[in-house]
This record gives sequence, structure tokens and C-alpha cells, in this order.
Amino acid sequence: MNRVDVLGVGIDDLTMKEAVDRALSLVLEHRCAYMVTPNPEIVMAAWDDPEVAEAIENADLVIPDGTGVMQAARILKTPLKEHLPGIDAATEILKRLAQDGGSVFLFGARPGIAERAAERMKKLFPGLKVCGTNDGYGSNDATVVSKINAAKPDFVMVCLGVPKQEKWMAKYAGKLDVGLMAGLGGTLDVFSGQVRRAPIVWQKLNLEWLYRCFAEPKRFKKIKKLPQFIFKAWRKRLGIK
Repeated sequence: MNRVDVLGVGIDDLTMKEAVDRALSLVLEHRCAYMVTPNPEIVMAAWDDPEVAEAIENADLVIPDGTGVMQAARILKTPLKEHLPGIDAATEILKRLAQDGGSVFLFGARPGIAERAAERMKKLFPGLKVCGTNDGYGSNDATVVSKINAAKPDFVMVCLGVPKQEKWMAKYAGKLDVGLMAGLGGTLDVFSGQVRRAPIVWQKLNLEWLYRCFAEPKRFKKIKKLPQFIFKAWRKRLGIK
């Protein structure tokens, strides 16, 4: 695959179809591969934490979740084919799995959220098997690993937040009886109905991040660093150290 360097982080240059096809091929290999979905927050975490940087570098699939990543790639004159929000990629993967009676394990979010997401997924994707759930609070790794291995899922949605989910997947890559793991942040909150996605018009304008900030004002703290991210892209393009 063509992996493009965006401020020190390699991003796979794929369309949604190509990314989903690649994900499903990893599912079929069933070797516990993993996918990461970088936004500027994850890229900046990689600058400061070598463990995060290594987790992204070793991922089998790296797709551009954040519009800031797309913008930085354009500034650096290495534009990516398509913006691939993690939740949209996950939705397409689940659709394809459902067609073949595939299975998913939901790991993360607050207690009760994964179970609610599971019930809604069963209605949204007839044929999909939700073979297990575990919240992201309190359980030790041994318990979660045991539950996942007992379920033998095709796909594991790891929704622990950045950078915990990336580190967790890197730690257990190749060690679980699963096809593919994917770090998907707050995706279970959306599937459960706990959090609403931005209206389609906001999504098409690449302003979903702004809608989420209005819905959850605490997120404004996170985007304060976005200008620093874009400024660094311009500095690199202009050759300024």
C-alpha cells in the first residue's frame, strides 16, 4: 500500500472501498491485525510518545479520520484520496460482515453502552453476530482477553479513547483469536444512541468536529492544539525548522 507521511505519521492513501476491502481481507487472514484512525490528536500524541508512534507505525491499516490530517496532507503536497471517518469505515465493515454472518466484539465506553450499541447493531445489520461486549472501565486485561478469545470474533471495536486504544491494540496484536481490531474512540456512544452524529450537511462540509464541540463543549480544549498542527505542516512545507 501507498503510505503517505503526514508530519511523521504514515497514512494509507485509500478510498473507502479500498480501505474496507483491505479490512475484510485482514479479517479473513484471522491473525489479529489492527487498524488505527488518526486525527490530529493522535498524530500529536505520536510526537510526544514513542509508544504511540510505534503503535501507529506497526498497524496493518491506517486511515485518515480527521479533516485536519487531510488538510495537512494537502499543505504538504501529498493529498490523500479520501477522508475516512472511523465510524463510517466501521459501518461499512459491519455491513459487509453482516452479509456473510460475521461477528463483532464491542470493547469500550461506559458500562451499559456497549450492550445498547449491540442491540441497535443487530437491527441495523441483520445477520451480524455480536458475540460479546465489555465496557472500558474496571476490567483488567486478562478478563477482556479471555472473553475475546472465547468469542473468536472476526472484528473487535476497541473504543478506549486516544492513546489508550492504540497502545492496547499494539500490545495484543497477533496474540488474540480475532481477525481485525480497530481503534474507534467514541463510536460505541454513537451506535448506542447516547451521542448523536452531526447532520449530514455538517459531515459533507467536514465540520463534524465543530458540531461535536458545540454538543460537548469540553472538546474545545482538545481543538486548541489544531492551529499548532496546521502551523507545523506549513513550516515543514516551507522548510522552516
